[in-house]
Amino acid sequence: MTRPAVVLPREEWGPRARAHEERAGRYADPFVARRHRGQKHPVEDFLFTYYTLKPAQLKRWHPGAGVVLLDAAGRAGEKFYRHLREAELRSLGLTAGDGAVTVDDDAFRDRRAPAVDFARAVLGAHAGNPGFFGCFGLHEWAMAYRSEDNGLRHEQLDLRLGAAGTDAVVEQHRIRCTHFDAFRFFQPQAVPLNELQPTRAAQRTLEQPGCLHATMDLYKWAYKLVPAVESELLMDCFELAWDVRATDMRAAPYDLTGWGYEPVRIETAEGKAEYVRRQRAFADRAEPLRHRLAEALETLDPHRATEGAA
Repeated sequence: MTRPAVVLPREEWGPRARAHEERAGRYADPFVARRHRGQKHPVEDFLFTYYTLKPAQLKRWHPGAGVVLLDAAGRAGEKFYRHLREAELRSLGLTAGDGAVTVDDDAFRDRRAPAVDFARAVLGAHAGNPGFFGCFGLHEWAMAYRSEDNGLRHEQLDLRLGAAGTDAVVEQHRIRCTHFDAFRFFQPQAVPLNELQPTRAAQRTLEQPGCLHATMDLYKWAYKLVPAVESELLMDCFELAWDVRATDMRAAPYDLTGWGYEPVRIETAEGKAEYVRRQRAFADRAEPLRHRLAEALETLDPHRATEGAA
């Protein structure tokens, strides 16, 4: 460890772990149940199918780097966890019999340095660039463009305006998608209509706080830093992404009324205003989470760690 440690006895960390499991289970357990029944949900499955963290992994509580868990010897076998060293035990007034375990942030830095560096660059761009609030969620429409030729990504859903109406919305609007992981799903005929041509490399500079998909990706950056980030932050990012996903699909060209989602009709002036209102609210919610993620990344900076150990 390269920072002062917070020491948690089991009577403190046990309830936190159970509370986290219950919190995450409210989202993960219904998905697992649907999967066992062979059922799909066009909105609620997304955070479990598009992103790579498994439901059981989401429900597993982690205290984050710099925290010592007592009576937790069994966790030392988990990835990126270790027992405290003798000198660390002495400095904290502990003994080997206390079952003291902590996140091995040195090993995490060594193994995950590229991911840490990429996350730091993307979050820096996300914080430093001005928000663009004129995209109106048209990335989803570009993904459904020319559906009569290309088919639909969500084949179980109907288009609210039909194929021709959806194409007309795409053709009559300015499309300026900044997010590579949305742009890469554009239909081929929609690719040249985008004012930008995002790439994976350009993600380090293009991310901006108005983008709903960039806001959802705060969850991705959080779970890529597990177990070095606390699970409470992971779930804060997850729940923001959950709400963003609902708006993303409400503003999409699909008819989701049968699933209980009234549309945000971005093809109208009123719908555009509603979309921007939601977009700005999500950006406001994302700012403190992005700051907390940046702080977690700072603790994983190898130069900072070296200075702290000096």
